[in-house]
Amino acid sequence: MAVGLAIESRGGEYNGRTTPFVVVSCMMAAMGGVIFGYDIGISGGVTSMEPFLKKFFPEVYTKMKEDIEISNYCKFDSQLLTSFTSSLSVAGLIASFFASPITRAFGRRPTILAGGAAFLAGAALGGAAFNVYMLIFGRVLLGVGVGFTNQSVPLYLSEMAPFRYRGAISNGFQFCVGIGALSANLINYGTEKIKGGWGWRISLAMAAVPASILILGALFLPETPNSLIQRSNDHHKAKMMLQRVRGTEDVQAELDDLIKASSISKTVNHPFMKIMERKYRPQLVMAIAIPFFQQVTGINVIAFYAPILFRTIGLGESASLMSAVVTGVVGTGSTFISMLIVDKLGRRVLFTVGGIQMLVSLLMIGGIMEAQLGDHGGMSKGYALLVLILICIYVTGFGWSWGPLGWLVPSEIFPLEIRSAGQSITVAVSFLFTFVVAQTFLAMLCHFKFGIFFFFGGWVAVMTVFVYLLLPETKNMPIEQMDIVWTEHWFWKRIVKEKHEIE
Repeated sequence: MAVGLAIESRGGEYNGRTTPFVVVSCMMAAMGGVIFGYDIGISGGVTSMEPFLKKFFPEVYTKMKEDIEISNYCKFDSQLLTSFTSSLSVAGLIASFFASPITRAFGRRPTILAGGAAFLAGAALGGAAFNVYMLIFGRVLLGVGVGFTNQSVPLYLSEMAPFRYRGAISNGFQFCVGIGALSANLINYGTEKIKGGWGWRISLAMAAVPASILILGALFLPETPNSLIQRSNDHHKAKMMLQRVRGTEDVQAELDDLIKASSISKTVNHPFMKIMERKYRPQLVMAIAIPFFQQVTGINVIAFYAPILFRTIGLGESASLMSAVVTGVVGTGSTFISMLIVDKLGRRVLFTVGGIQMLVSLLMIGGIMEAQLGDHGGMSKGYALLVLILICIYVTGFGWSWGPLGWLVPSEIFPLEIRSAGQSITVAVSFLFTFVVAQTFLAMLCHFKFGIFFFFGGWVAVMTVFVYLLLPETKNMPIEQMDIVWTEHWFWKRIVKEKHEIE
């Protein structure tokens, strides 16, 4: 990872290499992805555990065990149950807007630290919960933590990474989300077998482990050169950090770009108003469209409710949790592959291939469930296994496309003056539609039945066409020179040209 390289761009030459210092710093920051993934994975598992349902959601437990007339698709339909899952998204949505000025004024590192602390408090409260209100309040604290870390960590990774390897390093965030979700699924599988029915407490409380690691790591993280320049006029300190980050004394070209970007950003007092200007229209559209599309792929149906979904098609409690582990393994593996190839093949290729793969698998899952799963009874083991395989294919497609790229692309396209605002919009839109999908999925599953997979498949088709037509390629472009990709794009150049005509 420490191989030296000279980097030449269309806007000038950057010297540097991927240093061990950068790798270690980014690995520690990416722990913010682990806490996000752990929470996503753990909530879906505990909501399928019978002792957890019996204690906090007895109506759901009764429907599942005793109501023989209710449809397979409706056994878990409970607004209170979905409130447990989606309360995190509401808290994260609100927290992301508070995180933006903190990230801009105090830096990326303090925001990461604050997020880890809030998540740690939420983990403690959830593990000790004795009623549903305490449980949901713990979820709210977890949401505050995730809101802060999802705001700051992708920015940190994009700004620290050498631009030629920015995709691989930034995709480390989604890879860590996968690691967190996989760890949660494994822990759920183990704790479900604990006699006495209190294993869910271990599952919820174990979120404190990655949160503690993130807090300790954040205490020693360096601030990014971009943030140092943005928050002060001490260019010497920023240069020293840039030299340490890039592993070379010759960083003047990159430093000059950072100083220029910073001087522009300091003229902006209201970045949320600034991002509404015509010249930032492409970035604003992507800040809204990409996280929206990422959520309506249907991935959180799998992430939050995989064990419940597997129980719907007739698998037992333990088999459902193990199936969630399997999907976690293939999803994490495909994200790792994405890290290796994203800077070679580019963002657009992975978006397109992954989209087609998800679309085909969703249509096939819906078709099989229509043909084989009625309102009562189960599905044969053979067809249940086929559905599991198709879900793995779907998760693989997401794992090397919309999963990591949904965080990578927004984090690298904003100029410094609107970067914290743009990332806040991205995170807020993501949480908003995570909440909508999480809160409505069980009701949609009850009413749409197998059609829910056709619903998400339609959105996957739309987003694949959107990316093909409107997203320019951003690989191998320095983050402070990213405006070039919009001025050369067939559609966006007509909108942003006024900026360059004025300048």
